[in-house]
Amino acid sequence: MIQPVDLKDFLLTFFVSAGVILSGACYALFYAWGRLRARPAFLRGALLAYLVLAVCTLTLMQTAHLEGYWRTITLLMLAGYYIAPRAIFRLCHVTHADEHEPPASLTIKEKTP
Repeated sequence: MIQPVDLKDFLLTFFVSAGVILSGACYALFYAWGRLRARPAFLRGALLAYLVLAVCTLTLMQTAHLEGYWRTITLLMLAGYYIAPRAIFRLCHVTHADEHEPPASLTIKEKTP
């Protein structure tokens, strides 16, 4: 049976849970922005946000007393969140590849006298 969160760990559990949400959002945003704009700095920021997400998740597992299969589910969700933004970006990129046309300035060749 799952043990309730100790009173001394309640505040830590609260802030670590907020950290999971915020770092997960930052990871997805930085990854998408880094891929869209081809900026390696944003991709490094996405990796840093994911590391913060992992630390927050592991801390939450300890403070919330997750045992047995709950640990397995939590680790699977953590691995899935690493893969999900990459897979979604690839899916969107492939799905909408034919919608992007090059600018008219690149497609019209002017004759030079």
